[in-house]
Amino acid sequence: MERRVVITAASAITPIGHAKDELIDSLINGKSGVKKIREDDLLTDRVESQVFGTVSYPIDFNFKRKYRKTMGPVAYYACQVVKEALESAGLAQNFISSGRLGVAFGSTHGSPTVQRQIYEHFFSGSEERFSAIGAVDYLKSMVHTTAVNITKMFEITGRVIASSTACTTSSQSIGYGYEAVKYGMQDAMVCGGADEYDTTTVAVFDNLLACSTEYNQTPHLTPRPFDVKRDGLVVGEGAGAVLLEEYEFAKKRGANILGEVIGFWCGNNGGDLILPNMDGIRETIQQGLKNAEIGPEDVDFVCAHATATKMGDVAESMAISKVYGKGPCVTGLKGYMGHTMGSCGVIETIITLLMMEKGFIAPTLNLEEVDPRCDTIRHTGRLRETPIKIASIQNFAFGGVNTSLFLKKV
Repeated sequence: MERRVVITAASAITPIGHAKDELIDSLINGKSGVKKIREDDLLTDRVESQVFGTVSYPIDFNFKRKYRKTMGPVAYYACQVVKEALESAGLAQNFISSGRLGVAFGSTHGSPTVQRQIYEHFFSGSEERFSAIGAVDYLKSMVHTTAVNITKMFEITGRVIASSTACTTSSQSIGYGYEAVKYGMQDAMVCGGADEYDTTTVAVFDNLLACSTEYNQTPHLTPRPFDVKRDGLVVGEGAGAVLLEEYEFAKKRGANILGEVIGFWCGNNGGDLILPNMDGIRETIQQGLKNAEIGPEDVDFVCAHATATKMGDVAESMAISKVYGKGPCVTGLKGYMGHTMGSCGVIETIITLLMMEKGFIAPTLNLEEVDPRCDTIRHTGRLRETPIKIASIQNFAFGGVNTSLFLKKV
């Protein structure tokens, strides 16, 4: 029997704020979290892109040493947002450890900071190069480090799903968590994603000529989703977590319901691993609508993936247009904080929930002149005070992985 799935708690660490009020203020007042890249001894002077979506405020990671010793920066982010979400939800520890709560959480590539340190030791030529590699360095850097450090810290014994599909990592996590609760395999799932700052991540996309380079002296003016002067994505960092619960379980315990997950789809282009594919995106949106049992006319708001790459924004605009026409308002939130990689889907989900709660839609930051090739959809050019009853969050990743997630106001 299919069950209803609701979101009862959320927490995010983003370049535009941590607390709920900070996020809302940044959206309403058009504040950017993109800054100059941090100076380091690695590649800063060799990469063309000199901007980054940076978490520039202090965070009190009040974790015991027994948890810290297996955590790299990405796991710190992950455990912090999960800690805040679970505290907000008020779940009893006996339920958290009962096996009825699971984890769906991931990152793009574990901790690149720790991985880089391992390789620096390994190739140093020093006689101590092997002994210098820590006994727990692999646990800090492995691709599922976020998920398992979460289970360790909070004594979660339910199922573990560790998605690692680049830009769709956390939207997949939410989707697979939704399916686990919907079909009765778990009563609740804590879902999300995280990625940390590291210059190597910028270097990878810089080498692919996918990064913004024209706004190095004015970081707040990039990225520019759908804009005629966009010149590429801006790599960012952050984390987010949402708690999914079966509706009757949540209602019985008096949980605060932020929204309902009503549909999810994940598909693949089945072709090129880098170039976006309009047909693959369109099919994923249509299948998501079918899964949610709604029509295109029911959707009020689309949170676009909108990385501000030359081809990606065009393909996504065409796909949205073919499914929705100029019906729902469309916003690309990456204009505010850059591309937070594996955490972008969950952060964008949380921001969509905030706008749903407060009754407004934020505009796409830095969208000053719409590229004519992207002008087939209803862009949000200014702050709109309007209710959102049903919203869609779209994410697309290298490898041709596409996701669409549908939320409903309860």
